[in-house]
Amino acid sequence: MENKKNILVVDDEIRIQRMLKDFLEINGYHIFLASDGQNALDIFFEHINDIYLVLLDVMMPRKDGYAVLNEIREYSQVPIIMLTARSEEYDQINYYSHGADDFLPKPFSPKLLLAHIDAVLKRCYPKENPIITAGSITIIDDKRELYIEDEKIDLSPKEYDLLCYFIHNIGLVLTRDIILDSVWGHDYDGDIRTVDTHVKQLRAKLNTYSSYIKTIHGIGYRFEVENV
Repeated sequence: MENKKNILVVDDEIRIQRMLKDFLEINGYHIFLASDGQNALDIFFEHINDIYLVLLDVMMPRKDGYAVLNEIREYSQVPIIMLTARSEEYDQINYYSHGADDFLPKPFSPKLLLAHIDAVLKRCYPKENPIITAGSITIIDDKRELYIEDEKIDLSPKEYDLLCYFIHNIGLVLTRDIILDSVWGHDYDGDIRTVDTHVKQLRAKLNTYSSYIKTIHGIGYRFEVENV
């Protein structure tokens, strides 16, 4: 896959399209939108090497979800999650027998959808290398461990998640609101001061390399690797 951040969202309800687009973009994905089955196939085959996952409604005009699923499966094993109001046992068996990787009954919460997406992506795209490096920082992701110049540094779970989020978005200016939604979750009740507090704690643990986290005054933060 050339870009593992692209998700194709297929649903004929504009309200659901907008909700999914806003929520998933906050969580780091780029979204293609399709409002019917034929539109979905046109977009998919135009970007077949770039789409990482498909969220596919079942009941749609022109071509329904089954027809779209069947046609995609002739050419690609891209992960597909069915979004459906039909979740009886017969329907569930049908989704899997047609090649779907998962399904989510409507209505659903965005947070639950994100959990399904994460589970499917971990299963379909297993990490080949759990080691992440950024300058003098090394992360062993499957163990959630941080090393700085071979010295292990203990982080709280949220400090670890925050550091990983910075590294995965290296060079980008990230607002406090975006960081809060992405690291703490869309439903978190706290405020942006939580971000500043954790950044302060994380900088203290990075010690000499605290300057990797730049403050963008009035906006948020940017993670940059530089010679220290």
